[in-house]
Amino acid sequence: MDVALVLVVAALALTFDFTNGFHDAANAIATSVSTRALTPKVALAMAAVMNFAGALMGTAVAETIAHDIIHIDGVGTRLTLVAVLAALVGAITWNLITWWFGLPSSSTHALIGGLVGAGLASGIAVYWDSIVEKVVLPMIFSPIIGFGIAFLVMVAVLWIFKNAAPAKASRRFRIAQTASAAAMALGHGLQDAQKTMGVMFLATTAVDWTTRGDPIPWQIKILAAAAISAGTATGGKRIMRTLGRRIIELDPARGFVAESVSAIVLYLNAFWLHAPVSTTHTITTAIMGVGATKRLSAVRWGVAKSIGIAWVLTIPAAAGVSVAVFWVLRPLLV
Repeated sequence: MDVALVLVVAALALTFDFTNGFHDAANAIATSVSTRALTPKVALAMAAVMNFAGALMGTAVAETIAHDIIHIDGVGTRLTLVAVLAALVGAITWNLITWWFGLPSSSTHALIGGLVGAGLASGIAVYWDSIVEKVVLPMIFSPIIGFGIAFLVMVAVLWIFKNAAPAKASRRFRIAQTASAAAMALGHGLQDAQKTMGVMFLATTAVDWTTRGDPIPWQIKILAAAAISAGTATGGKRIMRTLGRRIIELDPARGFVAESVSAIVLYLNAFWLHAPVSTTHTITTAIMGVGATKRLSAVRWGVAKSIGIAWVLTIPAAAGVSVAVFWVLRPLLV
């Protein structure tokens, strides 16, 4: 029974990874597609490849998900597996709801909300201090930093190129967006695929196939990288329209700056803070930052408000679904 549950958890984790890919594909390529720097097909193919590569670049974020959200030491194997199963269903459900409405919410926070809800429903201890330090604070400050830095860098770019021929400058920034979109896709793989690795490692640790402190097995890394890459390749056009056009009409220079700043924020959080930040929040606020350099009214704040509401609801909504699913699955504990 426990082995079957591990396999179900692994399958759901990879399903979450896949939904993460098509839900968040827009994070990397929406700006490049909207400015016509890349065609949708080329952009998706590039993002899929870079997502796969980024997923294999580290495991610090995966270890945070596996060890710093809920405390499974001394908890029964089946209880842990059912809790993780409920968490994944909660995260996947919220991903699909927000994808349907075209809202760029955070797959990261959906998963963390699912784990918190499952922990509360099952009686498994939740590391609240760690969640505040590695989830809540980065959730608050990463978007603010992304907005502020994107605004300042865009102001600098406008000043540096103020005398450049507009058509020539636009063409060069359109070419540069190929690199910035690739960097953003690499950061997305680095951050988001590792969260699936962490959940799978959590499940295998529960049945003693792996031990806390062990390196994450290469098989888990490859599976997670392949799932998010496949999901990215399928698209995510609903959210792409929101990020690329509905927040602000982007030009190549602003698209390049937004992508570059977002990628840097993702790398710093992954390699330095080991924090599982939201790629969605980071790129969305960076787009708002570069847009605000036109004028504040250029940003469609009504759309931004809808996105903000989805952000606030993500963790409690995913947690609520997770709690409900756990209670449905309680008979498995007998």
